Amino acid sequence: MKINLDYRSKILETLNAVADEGGKELTTGFNENTALLESGLDSLDFAIVVARLERELGFDPFSQSDQPIYPHTFQDLIDVYTNHQPA
Repeated sequence: MKINLDYRSKILETLNAVADEGGKELTTGFNENTALLESGLDSLDFAIVVARLERELGFDPFSQSDQPIYPHTFQDLIDVYTNHQPA
């Protein structure tokens, strides 16, 4: 199993790249407790983030779950990837 920090770094890198490409910045003080809706990114940006992570990590945790997943904070998003990674 990968360590949370591996996913944290990759997700944060992807969030920053998508923000930069869209001429945006993550909110000041962005951390694990930051609400995704208050991160400075919009729903299209998050769709791009998830698509890129699927391509780079090789899996989409949102399609692997039987139940809908709605991460609210950055930590929730890290947990989604950590808890739904392929065996």
